[in-house]
Amino acid sequence: MILTKAGDFKFGICALVAMSLGACASTPEPVIGPAASTPRTDLGQRGYSVTRSNTYLMRPSDQISVNVFREPDFSLQNVRIGVGGDVSLPMLGSIQAAGMTAAQFEQDVARRLTAAGLRQPMVSVNVNEYASHLVTVEGAVEDPGVYAFQPGARLSAAIAMGGGTSRTAKRDQVAVFRETANGISVAKFDYSQVSQGTMLDPILEPGDRVVVGTDGMSVFWQDFLTALPAFGVFASAGINLIDDNN
Repeated sequence: MILTKAGDFKFGICALVAMSLGACASTPEPVIGPAASTPRTDLGQRGYSVTRSNTYLMRPSDQISVNVFREPDFSLQNVRIGVGGDVSLPMLGSIQAAGMTAAQFEQDVARRLTAAGLRQPMVSVNVNEYASHLVTVEGAVEDPGVYAFQPGARLSAAIAMGGGTSRTAKRDQVAVFRETANGISVAKFDYSQVSQGTMLDPILEPGDRVVVGTDGMSVFWQDFLTALPAFGVFASAGINLIDDNN
């Protein structure tokens, strides 16, 4: 009789854990139609956008190439914009590049070369690597770390680069830390709503830090599952001891 009760008890615990984890694993249904695009100011989302910019302003750490047609001595391949936003070009020295589009920088370099005595210089500038675009992903994700991303990538892309949310994630508590003119600001997102399309999936900015919250109850169940094999050995030993005493 004791053996049956103990076995039933363990079976009941395993069934309860399985049902609980199964319920936690479900994902919300997407809402068909236009996705949300309006920021929630009550969650600190003011300034976050779903619209990709049509222009790109070069930033420190970006790697560019500067080609002057038929003038290889004045051309450079794979030059990195310095932390101060400048690059050093042959004959021109150090000039500002950050904060300009590639087209604006082309015009500036051409103007300077003309002033230096080169006749009708034809300049092309390309961004080879968006090295300034880094996002930190941490918290309850499978593979936290610092990731490079392309301009226009969204919050969902950052979480995907981190391997997705873990089984212990609190998906309604995703914090994005962003540097602004007034210091670091924090905005909150519900990733379940983002996945449904009922909350905006914002464009990332270089230097963003994404932190996925942890669900304490999910952690408890994960720890409980880990302890189950040891619990089974302990229970079996206890049952055997009681049976021997009888």
